[in-house]
Amino acid sequence: MQKVRTRIAPSPTGSPHIGTAYAALFNYVFAKKNKGDFILRIEDTDRTRFVETSEKEITEALSWLGLEADESPEKGGKSGPYRQSERLEIYQKLAAELITKDQAYYCDCSAERLAKVREEQQARGEVPRYDRKCREEPPKNKENCVVRLAIPLNGETTFFDEIRGEIKFQNKDIDDQVLLKSDGFPTYHLASVVDDHLMEISHVIRAEEWLSSTPKHVLLYDSFGWEKPKFAHLPLLRNLDKSKISKRKNPVAVSFYREQGYLAEALVNFLSLMGWSMPEDKEIFTLKEMIEEFTFARIDPAGPVFDLVKLDWLNGHYIRELSDENLADRLVNEGFVEKTKKEETKRYLPLVKERMKKLSEFESLAAYYLNDEVDIQTEELIKISDHSKEETSEILEKIRQSLAPLEDWTQESIEELLNKEQTETGWDKTKLFQSIRYSVSGTKTTPPLGETLEAIGKNRVLTRLEVAVKKLTQ
Repeated sequence: MQKVRTRIAPSPTGSPHIGTAYAALFNYVFAKKNKGDFILRIEDTDRTRFVETSEKEITEALSWLGLEADESPEKGGKSGPYRQSERLEIYQKLAAELITKDQAYYCDCSAERLAKVREEQQARGEVPRYDRKCREEPPKNKENCVVRLAIPLNGETTFFDEIRGEIKFQNKDIDDQVLLKSDGFPTYHLASVVDDHLMEISHVIRAEEWLSSTPKHVLLYDSFGWEKPKFAHLPLLRNLDKSKISKRKNPVAVSFYREQGYLAEALVNFLSLMGWSMPEDKEIFTLKEMIEEFTFARIDPAGPVFDLVKLDWLNGHYIRELSDENLADRLVNEGFVEKTKKEETKRYLPLVKERMKKLSEFESLAAYYLNDEVDIQTEELIKISDHSKEETSEILEKIRQSLAPLEDWTQESIEELLNKEQTETGWDKTKLFQSIRYSVSGTKTTPPLGETLEAIGKNRVLTRLEVAVKKLTQ
């Protein structure tokens, strides 16, 4: 029985796409479910769009997500090289072999002629495709030619998709695809089939958008006389309006999600819910649990909606599940907190963790703990207090003077003192406490006031009350 081997084959044309991470997840999970190998191959034959740093970004993104490849350009392996640009001789040799078997042919049609043919076909309401001129009239000069696959003129091509079942294409509707470009570089179609065969890929698990290309690949396997892998085409990720996910409507770079402070395990959990479901519709689960339960039968071919609100909810859950020590480490390691401030950060985490949806929110939520000063607006403070400028100034100064001699700076002692002051002054408790909260934090939303004042520290509280009073009396 053939060993299960899956692959992800991104193009190094920029920051890795969230769709690449999505496909990588399902390839990784299926391989590990079956004690197989997961391979990273770099499809770098499009030199016009090549970005030098992209391969490193792809590797780092997969590593961050916990989807380490067993074989890759970095690790090596039995089937290398793993960059297509280093395999050109293989593709050229095999393309020549197809020509000798009349399974492919040379084509010297210019870009201008091809554009004119497309325009004429569209004007007649036809699906644009190559008109097979060079198949019927082979060019005499083979230099600067492309190589095209000779699709059978009649019949149909059938294959089985692990998610969608049997799929049929009429051969008359399949284009004579370019396999080798005039510069000697292969197209995706030739390179992917050749590499999948030579790398012994057992299952090709990729996005739905490649479904229409699969009959061409099936015919290529048949032309070479090779055994075909099994195919599974994942549903496309979609925006809320059901359009294909794109950077115009959703952030698509994996790096964005890391920079925003999403946890890798939360993002993996979220991506796993894109078209697949756990038994009993369990929504929160680990990568290990997904591996244990994974089957193609639980994939819904309908396009899943990429809902950032759902991702925020999941990420908040994972944040709250972390210990303060672990969360502080994450904040430091991901660059949201300086290493020297780790212990101070850890002290404040219990006060803000419940409200954090992303690591990037820590700074704003904890700013009034970490910074020496806070920004308050006089008009807003008066509005909160619902008293005159003079009355608000007087009550805050009274509170400051009452807190100044307090030696036991704990939540209990602070709350006892503030409750006493509220009773004596007759102020509405909510308005008084909100006035104090805003004066010392610059925000109207914090944990309980006594807890907040204890965490901010006595000196900072007294200083901030003094600043508030001065602003009111200016």
